[in-house]
Amino acid sequence: MRGWSLAASADHVKALVKAHAAGDEEGFYAVALQMAAKAARQGHNRLAAELRDLIDRAKVEQVPERVSPTPVIRPKGELAELVTAEYPRIRLRDMTLSKTVHEALQRILHEQRQRARLESYGFEPIHRVLLVGPPGTGKSMTGAALAGELGLPLFTVRLDGLISRFMGETASKLRIIFDAAKKTRAVYLFDEFDAIGAERTAVNDVGEARRILNSFLLFLDETRPESPVVAATNHPQLLDRALFRRFDSVIAYDLPDRGQAKEVLRRRLQIMDTTKIDWPAIENHSAGLSHAELVRAAESAAKGAILRGEESVSTAALIAALDERANARRE
Repeated sequence: MRGWSLAASADHVKALVKAHAAGDEEGFYAVALQMAAKAARQGHNRLAAELRDLIDRAKVEQVPERVSPTPVIRPKGELAELVTAEYPRIRLRDMTLSKTVHEALQRILHEQRQRARLESYGFEPIHRVLLVGPPGTGKSMTGAALAGELGLPLFTVRLDGLISRFMGETASKLRIIFDAAKKTRAVYLFDEFDAIGAERTAVNDVGEARRILNSFLLFLDETRPESPVVAATNHPQLLDRALFRRFDSVIAYDLPDRGQAKEVLRRRLQIMDTTKIDWPAIENHSAGLSHAELVRAAESAAKGAILRGEESVSTAALIAALDERANARRE
């Protein structure tokens, strides 16, 4: 930027900061375009072209004005009683997933990142996602990873705050959550979703469950693509059949195979010396355990070694920890 007026450049920088602080995207881009024009007038054609290209790409990816930019906030008022908020640092690369699940999640991310392009052709990106599978297979972590990949906060719905014993209150609370999704861009995770998505024809249905599910279906249909809604359940057989066709993507998780189990254990033990572990001997003892159970077993073996003053994990210690988890599952 040699040759630029220092004063003018300083003015531009201050204007950029003010526009950003005020959330004035149009003002921000206008100032940036002024800087590009100034660069071109002073003969810095390459810099001008790069600035204009950056601006064009940013505009393609920007969140529509009707949805507030991703804020560094905590839920307030009634919403604070219904959701917990966090800003996940986890990414898909941190997870051990089957090829099928990984590809499905990559497609969701790709469509979300190209939302503006899809919408310009009249299509919406995948934004209503149902995750099904056994406990401990990474469904809840997936919600966090999607948020982390997209640079969004994760709002996890608290079922203890949502499910009310008073007639009609639960549907009203659902509205609060979905109204928030229209205003604040985030990933909204409904964990243990079968608590509100159970089959409407259940024998013990007294009417309230039916109203809650009908309300959820209505609100889900009205969701905007800027805020992905992720529902996770360990019991897909309990869900109302109408739910499956309302989600853009239904992803099935399963227990890890032997190769995935080994990867899970290696990931969790990476800070320890594992060169002495007989991995083929480990395979039979890891079968049937979930991702979460494998992680807990690895942690147990590692902590035992640390407390004994050792820096390596032995095959025997890891097998004992895995068997303890397997026995606990059978009890």
